[in-house]
Amino acid sequence: MRTYWGFLLLAVCLVYSCKDKTETSVKEVVQEELLAEAEPQMLYGFNLDEFTVQADTVRSGDSFGELMLQHKVEYPKITTLAEQYRDTFDIRKIRVGKPYVILKSRDTSETAQVFIYQNDAINYTVVDFRDSVVAYRKQREITLREREVAGEITEGGALSLVLDEQGVDFQVTLDLSQVYAWTVDFSKLDVGDKFRIIFDEKYIQDSLYAGAGRIKAAYFEHKGTPLYAFAYHNDSLDIMEYYDDEAENLRRTFLSMPIKFGRLSSRYNLKRRIRYYGYKVRPHRGTDYAAPIGTPILATADGVVTESTRRGGNGKYVKIRHNETYSTQYLHMKAQNVKRGDYVRQGDVIGWVGMTGNTGGPHVCYRFWKNGRQVDPLRQELPKAEPLAEASQPAYFDYIKPLKLQLDCIAYPEQPAAEEQEDLITYNTDQNALTKD
Repeated sequence: MRTYWGFLLLAVCLVYSCKDKTETSVKEVVQEELLAEAEPQMLYGFNLDEFTVQADTVRSGDSFGELMLQHKVEYPKITTLAEQYRDTFDIRKIRVGKPYVILKSRDTSETAQVFIYQNDAINYTVVDFRDSVVAYRKQREITLREREVAGEITEGGALSLVLDEQGVDFQVTLDLSQVYAWTVDFSKLDVGDKFRIIFDEKYIQDSLYAGAGRIKAAYFEHKGTPLYAFAYHNDSLDIMEYYDDEAENLRRTFLSMPIKFGRLSSRYNLKRRIRYYGYKVRPHRGTDYAAPIGTPILATADGVVTESTRRGGNGKYVKIRHNETYSTQYLHMKAQNVKRGDYVRQGDVIGWVGMTGNTGGPHVCYRFWKNGRQVDPLRQELPKAEPLAEASQPAYFDYIKPLKLQLDCIAYPEQPAAEEQEDLITYNTDQNALTKD
């Protein structure tokens, strides 16, 4: 009998003990959930619990003014924004497809308090209509991850295709072409040209890709000639420049071509004969680069625009005086982007490729003057920019030493062996035969 009551008492104690533990466990979970719910939901620095949130994208036909009026923003505030904050946020230039968020008051009026426009994955603009109107730009916090890539130009290949096969952002192609713009003509790469690149990739919240960062270092082997490039801050000029492994500036006073990508379609030729004109000698004093209509045309060096007009067979063109020795001219433009008297910097867009004047296809005719006489720009020994100051070179060489070693250690992607390629061709041929049958 005592044994029975002893077991019963023990069972009751165990039940109540388990019950207490269960209740304690549930209570802890509930408290954690309450605490989680109590934490404010933040977006772009705003506590979303304080607003009614509406997220959308700019649609075709939307205008900022009408959008704000629909959300009960007073017209004078819209006017103030347009007049006083145009440099920060030009309300005329919101683009279709761009996301935005409107934070509205939580009362019955649901008046727009804050408008947030996502310029790109990283940058956004905030317009605060509370009290007086304020507009400012901010960036989402980003993480940089270093990446290494290498590749080789193959038959029929291009730099962009080789990088694309490795999942590299097209911006890296553009940036690399700018790094070597003065030493490599990327419209005429050779099979077997090789490259190695070290650059950063940007990520938001450590997981969302947000674009490519600056190229830190690069190696390009063109026509068997090795070309190193290292990004380095020139303290004397307070700018970031690219220098080679001898501290020479990669930049030249002139770009090698007036477009980023295009095809050299006709060279400077004083003995050119054209069938249409009965094979008479008609000198061609320009260098033609074929490219699609609308391709940006770049100033090949700093200078002052002396002409921006349209005339005869030249069509729409721009002429730039760079100094007492050199001038350049850019013909057959679709439209100009500069006017006479403008000062332009090397790489500025001065117009777009077109077909105005005498031309059989879209291209830019690039003309080059030296001491008042037109010459062939591809045969000129163009002066280099100043090398890194001698006093800065010891620190520079210390800086690039590990980067150069890192570049040299990047392996090129393995190419299939000859036997594997033959097997692949045979396999593809067999597969085609099977498909035909």
